This record gives sequence, C-alpha cells and structure tokens, in this order.
Amino acid sequence: MDFSFPPEVEAFRTEVREFLAANLTDEMIAATHDGTIHAPELHAAMAARGWIAGPVPEELGGAGRSALESVVLNEEMQLAAAPVDAMAVSIVVASILLEHGSPHLKDSVVPRLLDGSALGCFGYSEPESGSDVAAAQTKAVRDGDEWVINGAKMWTTLAHISDYVILLTRTDPDVAKHKGLTFFLVPLDTPGIEIQPVPTMAVERSNATFYDDVRLGDEWRVGDVNGGWAVMKTALKYERGIAGGQFPSPTVIDAALDWAQTAERADGSRPIDDPTVREKLMRSLIDVEVCRGFAYHTASLAEEGVMFGVEGSMTKLFASESYKRHCREFQDMMGVDGLITHHNDDAHLGGRIEENLRHSPVTTIYGGTSEISRNLVAEGHLGLPRTR
Repeated sequence: MDFSFPPEVEAFRTEVREFLAANLTDEMIAATHDGTIHAPELHAAMAARGWIAGPVPEELGGAGRSALESVVLNEEMQLAAAPVDAMAVSIVVASILLEHGSPHLKDSVVPRLLDGSALGCFGYSEPESGSDVAAAQTKAVRDGDEWVINGAKMWTTLAHISDYVILLTRTDPDVAKHKGLTFFLVPLDTPGIEIQPVPTMAVERSNATFYDDVRLGDEWRVGDVNGGWAVMKTALKYERGIAGGQFPSPTVIDAALDWAQTAERADGSRPIDDPTVREKLMRSLIDVEVCRGFAYHTASLAEEGVMFGVEGSMTKLFASESYKRHCREFQDMMGVDGLITHHNDDAHLGGRIEENLRHSPVTTIYGGTSEISRNLVAEGHLGLPRTR
C-alpha cells in the first residue's frame, strides 16, 4: 500500500516548515505562558498566505486548499508548538457563517475572519449546563426589529482578544430544549457585554462573559429562529474536524525522549536503558502513528467529497485521550524532574511535560467531551443502541 501524499501536498508541507522556520520565534511560544494561545504576528503572516481561508471552498470566498493540505498544515503547526488556536476558531466561525449566515454576515464579517483582521470565539457553554449545550438558558427576546439578549456564558476562551462571539441563545422556552435555540454573531464591543478572566490549571486563560440587555439587529442572527440546533451540529462538525487533525503530544514525546537519553541516574545509567521507559516511549510513538492514520483517513474522505461524521470524533477522542495518558506516564517516569515548572531554571526543556500535563485534560473536553465522543462512535460507527 502506498501511504505517501501527492507531490503537491508534500511540497506544501515543505512550504509550511520553511514558513515556521522564518516566522515562528521562541518569544511567540514563550508568550503563551500568560494563558493566551495566540501570536498576532504569526496569525497575520498565515492570513497573508491564505492559510486561514485555506479550507474554505473557492466558490464561497476561500482559498480552496485540499483537505490533505489542511491536515498537513495542522500537523506541522502542532509539531512546531505554534500558538494557532485563534486560526482554528476563525476557520470554524467563518465556515458556520458561510453555511448559515445572513448576507450581511457573509459580506462584512467572513472576509475579516479569513484575512486575519478579526478574531472570533465560541459562546456555547453556560455555568449551569456544563457540556449539555442544548440546556442553554441565555435568552434572546424579539423587540421589534431587534433582539435583546440576557445571560452568561462560561469557557469563552479568546473572548478577551476577539471581535465576535458566536452565541447560542434560547428563543423559545416552551418547546423541547433542542428546538428552542437560536444562534447570533455578537460583536464583543456591543454595549452590555462584560468579559471576566477565568484562570485555569491548564495553559489557557478562559473567560466568563455576561450579556445584560445586549441589543442586536436581526441581520446578526445565524440560521433560522429556533433552528439553532442545526447550526450547532454544523459548528461541532467543523470543530471536531479540525480537532481531528490533532496528534497526541508529539512535542511532549520529544521532551520525554530527550530526558530519557540525557538524564543520569545514581548508578550511572540513563533512563533510556530501562525497558519500561523504552516501552512507554514506544507506545506513545505508536499512538501518534495510529492517530495520524485516523486524521489522514478523515482528510481523504473529505478529499473524495464524503462529508465525514463520526470519523472526526474518533480521531479527536483518540488524540486527546492518548495525549492525557502519555503526559501522566511521562511525569511518573521522570519523578521529581517531571514536577518542575517552566518558572524554574532547572526545569527540563522549560518544564514542557509538567505544563502539558496540566493542559491535557482540557483537550478531552472541548469540541465535545470524551464521553460524548464515545457515544457518537458507539452509535454512529458500531451501530450500538442509544442509552440515554
């Protein structure tokens, strides 16, 4: 079997590597320690090359790059530890608007998201509903030609640097929870919005956002009134598709391998001489290859015009759970060395393993928890009955 990519895709991989060598700096990576996984200069440079617009079809105003090129871009960015969270979110928000947005949104907002001059964020989860986004209680009430929004959202990551939030609201409280939802794209400089930081044990800064009599024209509505669940499924499709381009901790594996090869034990041996250490490292490398196979398969389906469904969830589930497991095993393997944070000069490779260990649990939550992903795989791939 031939697993190689077409020459033009491998040429694009080379282009991405050269771009990162020229544009990604250690200072950009280090700046993420403040919790904001975004580098404005890098984002602007990627946008100038058309990479944010890349996955969007040309007929919709995008660059029309192939799905294989998109997954290669994601892979190389992750291998380089580039702070590109805002790029992924911009692609998802622009894609949602192109499928469901009004002419106003397609004409005035999408071009700004794709050229890098504006950023977006997600406003789904709420303090009282957790991962059950359909239980949203943020209200949007029609008032003449406007909508009045009141409520609160949690985990609005990137809101403090974003221009827009794609917001899930309840517009009919008297029907089944999935049927009374409506989406809006809300400019974050609209009066009545408050953004509060939410520090986490992970790398990111997240936010709580509050909406107090926020007024919007109907041109900011995304999709049909009470048709928000269809938009939500589109949003998750794109989010899981992009998450499906993730790989389980390649830079963390590099850090663990470096430690195993260079650390010296009291008896003069190196950790790499221990068969248990070698087994953990090899299992992690095998998982990367398995996940790469999942991601490439999903991309190849999209390349053939097949709208993937559960495949994105399978890849995201495997990647995030593998990442979390490897980080825990590596820290256990390193002992005290694995506990030293990047603030300490003695931290191995800047405390990369300790920092990733704190970050890894969140990857099993965003884009749908692992429990939700398992349900989707069980029902959509294995044909098992619904149990809820």
